[in-house]
Amino acid sequence: MPSDVYVLELDDMQQSAVDLGDPTRLVFDYMRRVGDVIDRLPPGPVRVLHVGGAAMTLPRYIQATRPRSSQIVLEPSVEIIERVRREAPLPPRSGIKVRPVDGKSGIADVRDGFADMVILDAFDGGHTPAELTSAAFVEDVRRVLAPSGVFVANLVDRAPFARVRDFVAAARDLGGMVIGVEPATMKGRRPGNLIIACGTVPSSPFGSPSPMEYRIFADRAVTDSFGGGTRS
Repeated sequence: MPSDVYVLELDDMQQSAVDLGDPTRLVFDYMRRVGDVIDRLPPGPVRVLHVGGAAMTLPRYIQATRPRSSQIVLEPSVEIIERVRREAPLPPRSGIKVRPVDGKSGIADVRDGFADMVILDAFDGGHTPAELTSAAFVEDVRRVLAPSGVFVANLVDRAPFARVRDFVAAARDLGGMVIGVEPATMKGRRPGNLIIACGTVPSSPFGSPSPMEYRIFADRAVTDSFGGGTRS
């Protein structure tokens, strides 16, 4: 990594990478895909709830590309929060409020209709905690989203996607859904990132044209490939 890129490592894994000199440069590919969705929201400041913060890469990106945005970050690890404040502090008057609380508890204190976007990017032991992919959590997301809001989740799984199927089925109720998957993950060669966007999803949310290195699924393809049909 270049010397100006701050990498947060935990449990021998790279959790976050942020270019302190240019926070608009998203180093990890999955974050670039989430950045694509952010870029396609209507112009101007946005209100964002981040479930999971780590080095605050995406909050910094939004602060840099959409000044005066209001952002809340739910990050349960006080150790991570203090470490990032020492080693890679947020810019002054960033509009980013970091709350030392887990996503399940923290979202309960977010007011109804606050968020233009909710971003789920939280991991424990390499996977998103089960309580953050449950139907109950999706209902909490529905409550805090504005009527035209977008929910974006970064999950890790491998074919046949047993971990994400229930989440996809629940989140489909929020509206249109698009899923971006790395080809090697879709073919079952290895676990990888799935970027799931639902709600009022912008057209071509992962880029136009969509990135060749990702397989993009929408509409019926989501139901067929990921079990995301309407629940009875």
